[in-house]
Amino acid sequence: MSKLHLVFGGKVTDPQTLDFREDTIEVVGIFPNYAQAEKAWRAAAQRTVDDAEMKFVVVHLHRLLEPDIDLAKG
Repeated sequence: MSKLHLVFGGKVTDPQTLDFREDTIEVVGIFPNYAQAEKAWRAAAQRTVDDAEMKFVVVHLHRLLEPDIDLAKG
């Protein structure tokens, strides 16, 4: 199984949370591995570095799709 990762972001209501304002969600993309996702995340974060309300995250989709696989590995 490939280890899919989603990179998305947007403006948050509070920079210390992940409470995204729904009207600002930006999907950067879905990537086949963490290295590519991290590269896309860094580019998106750098592009918006001057906006303290913007935040981008990497979501490990493979953990959501099959959570027992990661638990079995310890």
